[in-house]
Amino acid sequence: MPSASLSSFGSYPPHAHLPETAAGQLRWLDLENDHLRLRILNFGAITARLDLRAGDGWLPMVLGYRDMAAYLGDPFYLGAIVGRVANRVGGAGFDLAGRRVALDANEGGNQLHGGTAGLGRVFWDIRQVADDAVELRYTSADGENGYPGCAEIQLRIALSGGSVSYDMRASVDQPTPINLAQHNYYTLGATGDIWEHRLQCPASTYLRLRPDGVPTGAIVPVAGTSFDFTDGQPFATLDPQRRGTDNHVIFAKGAEGYMSEIAKLTSPNGVSMRVCSDQPGAQIYTATHLSSGAAAQEGQQLAPFAAVCIEPQGFPDAVNQPDFPSVIVHPGRPYHQRLSLDFSTNEADRDD
Repeated sequence: MPSASLSSFGSYPPHAHLPETAAGQLRWLDLENDHLRLRILNFGAITARLDLRAGDGWLPMVLGYRDMAAYLGDPFYLGAIVGRVANRVGGAGFDLAGRRVALDANEGGNQLHGGTAGLGRVFWDIRQVADDAVELRYTSADGENGYPGCAEIQLRIALSGGSVSYDMRASVDQPTPINLAQHNYYTLGATGDIWEHRLQCPASTYLRLRPDGVPTGAIVPVAGTSFDFTDGQPFATLDPQRRGTDNHVIFAKGAEGYMSEIAKLTSPNGVSMRVCSDQPGAQIYTATHLSSGAAAQEGQQLAPFAAVCIEPQGFPDAVNQPDFPSVIVHPGRPYHQRLSLDFSTNEADRDD
């Protein structure tokens, strides 16, 4: 299992909560089949590499840093599993069982992606469990980032043909919120921006947000907005002023645990990705605030609109919105989320 070297972190030194020995603790595992190759870090359960075979070469499907140690200071959650509660918790707190729970506030007065030392910024245990699969585990202690109860988090990432799957589970010893999200920045092999990428998504409604990105509680139609991805138009057509997107769209409710195709992203180069999930919605983010001085993978740029995030998850700020589907997990009723990404090119059908 390779480890990181002590080299340049670019513009971002390691996160302040990490020990001085953090670079020495960084490890990763690589998986490869005839269609995909994948690198998973023990830090943040980060997908640091995800490449699709194209002819005799490989195309990077996600943004990534050239130096693995740069992830230790990354402020953008590139490739991470975020939580315990993904997205924003308004006021960095909520009421649970008659008491106020105060969380670590790391975005103004709100909490983002689980706090300063959320799941995307800690070291997990990692092991290879099959030729095509890795498993990661993390124990989030009672009170970590303010959350009540101990949470045992388990993640299995596997390759199968041109698909990669993320199976996320959590068990708790007392009622506590769990809402995980996988935070890849998808490029589909593009080296510029994503304005001509097409996103097709069946969501007919989205969450109206306050200026700080926290939902107001209102659920409104996507029709006539830049969040209407139902026809698969390019981002440039939907957002001609190029303001960017960072909103949560909502899918039609299916049976509990039912996997369905919630998005198809297509690059002008002909590469496409189908996203299947069992979650009620997803955050769509066009990397509006991405800007890093750290070196990216060859041919990539860590710049605004260089990628798009499609993050299936429960409703953001559900802990403060009684009309939203609950994200509270109870002992004996574990959390489970499934995510599948299927990649293809415009070449002949693969022999899986």
